[in-house]
Amino acid sequence: MDAVVTAGGIPQPDESLYAYTKGESKAMVDIAGKPMIQWVLDALSDAKNVENVIITGLSPKSNLKCKKPLHYLSNQGKMLDNLVSGINKSLELNPKNKHVLLVSSDIPALNTEMVDWLIKTCMETNDDIYYGVCPREVMEMRYPGSKRTYTKLKDMEVCGADINIVHVRMAGEHLDVWDALIANRKNPVAQARVMGLDTLYLLLTRQATLQDFVGRVSKRIGIKGRAIIWPYAEPCMDVDKPNQLEMMRTDLAKQAAPAPRKPAAKKPATAAVRKPAAKKKPAAKKPASATKRKPVAKKLPAKPKAKKK
Repeated sequence: MDAVVTAGGIPQPDESLYAYTKGESKAMVDIAGKPMIQWVLDALSDAKNVENVIITGLSPKSNLKCKKPLHYLSNQGKMLDNLVSGINKSLELNPKNKHVLLVSSDIPALNTEMVDWLIKTCMETNDDIYYGVCPREVMEMRYPGSKRTYTKLKDMEVCGADINIVHVRMAGEHLDVWDALIANRKNPVAQARVMGLDTLYLLLTRQATLQDFVGRVSKRIGIKGRAIIWPYAEPCMDVDKPNQLEMMRTDLAKQAAPAPRKPAAKKPATAAVRKPAAKKKPAAKKPASATKRKPVAKKLPAKPKAKKK
């Protein structure tokens, strides 16, 4: 399937991230030496089942890189319009496409393993929408103090993921409902109100489980939906506030740092032991007979001189 990466968000002067972006796209803010969106593209580059990557809201001048074919679409204004244009581009590339991966550009901690896991898990069934959520305990364990927005249900507290899968026909159906839900994506109470007062009541009183809500929303809109419970926090850790940006910078700087070299292993002591020097054999002693000196010849006594007559 194709991946549609939304990168049209531009923080305004009254928003906290404006001091970091200065009127430019949030997707291009620096994190650990490269644009935030580049981390997302790196995760998609090696994903097994991603064919094309469509970026909405940026141009080729962004100088981004991806191992998959990259396609750029101009900013359409509203997020829903950017999503619809991305899905239509995917159908233009391959009319047989059935599902599209929707990815936000502000989840830089995403990695390839997570992308592969999501696609494999979702494609076990044939639904219209697969919406991911992360349990609070998973998020707090990975990113304590991240200040996520949680929806409190009967069986768990969850925050929404920023990478999901939808059927391509969603680009032409129930657009008014999707527009309202996306506009209130940071406000679970407002989203529940869009679904009706009964749904809002169940949320406020915490009388419904996650599956109850999935069934209620699917029935109300007329689609087949499935909740995906993430075992990873990274796909749900988007950058909306300065503290989250700094958290990601610290976290990803550690990943970008080269691994320290391991010291060379020392050879075992046995390998360093020198062989004992060979002892010199004592020189063999010659037999005594060979060392005897020749006897000194004795002088004979002088002959007596003859007497004169």
